[in-house]
Amino acid sequence: MDLNTIAEIVRPTERREIPAWRAGDAFLAGGTWLFSEPQNRLTRLIDLSTLGRPPLRATDAGLEIAATCTITQLENMSMPALWPVKPLIEQCCNAFLASFKIKNVATVGGNIVMSLPAGPMISLCVALGGELIIWTPDGGTRRALVIGFITGNNRNTLGPGEIVDTIHLPAAALTRRTAFRQISLTNFGRSGALIIGTLDAAGAFALTVTASTPKPYQFRFDALPGADELTARIDGEVAGKWFGDIHGLPAWRRDMTLHFAREIVAELGGGAR
Repeated sequence: MDLNTIAEIVRPTERREIPAWRAGDAFLAGGTWLFSEPQNRLTRLIDLSTLGRPPLRATDAGLEIAATCTITQLENMSMPALWPVKPLIEQCCNAFLASFKIKNVATVGGNIVMSLPAGPMISLCVALGGELIIWTPDGGTRRALVIGFITGNNRNTLGPGEIVDTIHLPAAALTRRTAFRQISLTNFGRSGALIIGTLDAAGAFALTVTASTPKPYQFRFDALPGADELTARIDGEVAGKWFGDIHGLPAWRRDMTLHFAREIVAELGGGAR
């Protein structure tokens, strides 16, 4: 869609060239949502793709994902042998309601900043302990865990003029065994529930609940829980907060979440991926 109120496009090549934030500004990464509907309040776009950030960088500390990394770049990356989470990354990259054309342009950071319940990059990064490195307008940085960054449907803690620069996934999280479940009302619909379980070498279990709730929830246990304990924990924390819209009613989302949670515990307990 043409954005006919835009009077200026700024293309910085380094951070110091990013102009001071003003009313009417928007940061442009992939632009798959930005150009999908009218944006009549906007007068200037600041294109972050020209910063030339390396999309992915594996280190001993973990995986650094540039906010401008595309979904396709993340899906196609080669993972070190010690990080067995490649299937989970591919599953989350394929959980988009999007064609290959969108995945070639849409960015990891953009999906997180949109903060929709069904954002699969949110699901992935919360499950793997993701932390955001955020540039602040005063030239500094701050850090925020993805699970705390998302506060509700299309809501987060990003302030005016702040930019998500990088997502850090710690190395320890990348060595966990994982299990993934996702469902939509239609074959290619938006996720109604997207649930991820992880199990570390010491037997500690974490269940990440997304899409069925307005914001991510994570439930941690020292060992794989029983079905009753798991249900009680989820219902105790999420009661009355299940998400509902045209893509699924709250009662259905709750039922699918609990069903998938039990399946994931059984899968990880049985030793299968």
